[in-house]
Amino acid sequence: MTNLQKAKLTGQDEAQDIEFMFNPSELSLSRSMSIEQAEGARTKTGQNKTSFKHPNPYSMKVGNLIFDTYESGKSVLEHVSKLSKAVEFTDRGKGKNKRPPIYLFTWGDHKYLRVFVKNFSCRLTLFLPNGTPVRAIIDLDLEQVEPPEPPSDLGAKNPSPSDRKGPKTLFN
Repeated sequence: MTNLQKAKLTGQDEAQDIEFMFNPSELSLSRSMSIEQAEGARTKTGQNKTSFKHPNPYSMKVGNLIFDTYESGKSVLEHVSKLSKAVEFTDRGKGKNKRPPIYLFTWGDHKYLRVFVKNFSCRLTLFLPNGTPVRAIIDLDLEQVEPPEPPSDLGAKNPSPSDRKGPKTLFN
């Protein structure tokens, strides 16, 4: 018999880990390609000329995440606040160097993507008689982000391709 593994956002750098109370029922992954179609430019067959620019990062939607504290009688907002902070800038950077916390989306032994939380949505759906919220349903839109570039030392050797990729995930 195996132990139930929980999905989580494993904090990178100084970000805190966020473990989901209940596992998601599905993960939705998508990726698109950036293109440019020149106005008025046509091929010999009359089709628009298309220039392929680059692939965009992977996006992952994790919806209907349930956080429930009914049995303990405590507010669910403590769990919600951890996720809402994921769409705020970290204190590390100043000015143009500010960035949101970075996570590695993991579930058991699977490392999916290195991401930031692009969108956070929360619905409070159950309350105690005194108005304390005890159930939240959360939807997250995550977007892939590359590992940071290693600092360059003049005397350092060139990094290998595996050094450049960062942690191995399912989609890199």
